[in-house]
Amino acid sequence: MTTESRARSFSSAAARYAAYRPSYPPALFDAVAELAGFPLAGARVADVGAGTGIATALLEERGARVVAVEPGDGMAEEFRRRNPRTPLVRGDGNRLPLATGCLDLLTYAQSWHWTDPARAVPEALRVLRPGGALAVWSNDPDVRVGWTADQQDRIEARFGPGYYINEHPRPQEGLRFTVRRLSWSRRLTVDTHLAKLATHSLFLVGEPGTDAFLADERARLMARFPDGRLEEHYVVDLRVAVRAHDTEGLFG
Repeated sequence: MTTESRARSFSSAAARYAAYRPSYPPALFDAVAELAGFPLAGARVADVGAGTGIATALLEERGARVVAVEPGDGMAEEFRRRNPRTPLVRGDGNRLPLATGCLDLLTYAQSWHWTDPARAVPEALRVLRPGGALAVWSNDPDVRVGWTADQQDRIEARFGPGYYINEHPRPQEGLRFTVRRLSWSRRLTVDTHLAKLATHSLFLVGEPGTDAFLADERARLMARFPDGRLEEHYVVDLRVAVRAHDTEGLFG
């Protein structure tokens, strides 16, 4: 199973992705504005790997002027259905179809790990104005919560490490980020949780045993939550770097 096949797998389940994937807490966008050093209202933003537009729509609610960048056919189609007035261009972070110095803010919501940093970092520098900001974030399961940690252990025992591959930008990439972590949760049914689980790339690419795993997982969760409802806990890992005015680098 290649990274490319996992990255492209989402288009086959775009409607389910939009229906079941979690949103982001309002505090995240407060933190983005604080760390970037300017308000989101009126900011020129590109949301890269926009998918079905979960983050794009929330940025627009804050008054940002957003263009979405999305490589997948199915995801782009679902994006247009849900966000008909938002500009959408086809592309990815390794080769942004955007003009040099055109952006105040470049965002990657749950999508940085699909890029090649050796290509994506220079592209970020190119499209951001001096003083503009790169913001990368992801929803990660909060493994401080017992049942969540148990489920993660079962996934890794069955399929190996790397199920959640939300890799964060590394210092050796030449980026100095300010990091903020925000905890939040949502209540939902066991079946909705499993439907969300099934939208992750491991399950979408048809890894052997995924159907049986989900069936076993449903039995385990119903035994633990007999009313059929649970609370998903997340930690949003946010990293923001601001493009310097007088150098070619990014600094936090």
